Amino acid sequence: MLRILQYFGVVVCLLYLIICQGLHPAFAATRIDPQIEAQVLQILRNHPEAIIESLEVYQKQEQEKLQQTRQIFLQDLKTNPQTIIANSPTTGKPDAKVVLVEFSDFQCPFCAKAHDTVKEFMDKHQDEVKMVYKHLPLANIHAQAIPAAQAAWAAQQQGKFWEYHDALFSQQGKLGEDLYLKIAQNLNLDVEKFKGDQRKANAAIAQDMQLASKLGLSGTPFFIMNGETFSGAVELEQIEEVLSRVR
Repeated sequence: MLRILQYFGVVVCLLYLIICQGLHPAFAATRIDPQIEAQVLQILRNHPEAIIESLEVYQKQEQEKLQQTRQIFLQDLKTNPQTIIANSPTTGKPDAKVVLVEFSDFQCPFCAKAHDTVKEFMDKHQDEVKMVYKHLPLANIHAQAIPAAQAAWAAQQQGKFWEYHDALFSQQGKLGEDLYLKIAQNLNLDVEKFKGDQRKANAAIAQDMQLASKLGLSGTPFFIMNGETFSGAVELEQIEEVLSRVR
């Protein structure tokens, strides 16, 4: 079976080139022998089940890679959390053994709901847990996700990330440049520095998004507490159950 799939992989590559010839000018110079092209198409007609088998093998390999990446991440979070935290904003106990990482989007309604719960959780367990915020703006569905993240990162540069973070979620329905500037003024930030830092935020946000991509995350909010993961508009009891297991 392995030899069949390997052979079929070669067939698929040839088919890919055949299709690309007609779709993209970059492949125009690539010429496939008409006889080989006919043979490839005939093989696919005779063995359509091989396509499914090949895809299943590929999906299994990708899932194994993802699981391995996540295991490495979780191990690093336990043994060397600072490599994961890097320059991300944190709150709670600085040297806590329990680290809660949140991937979030300021325009996501589920994140807004979870925000209230997580805030209550951290108020209760701030002497035991260290929380880390990671940006995962879902720009394809939330137009203000990236601008809001840029504004929050700019506030972080003046030591006011969490205050700004709370203000964004409490006024999620008003996200926009006027609100970003108003919050900055209300927090007594240096407005000119704030505006400049907004324009410098993309690299840090992209780094968080790349980490989320490596971990296979596609939705928000997503939480990782030591070795356990959970997601969505969580209830306080759910977070506390996870805490009791990872203590």
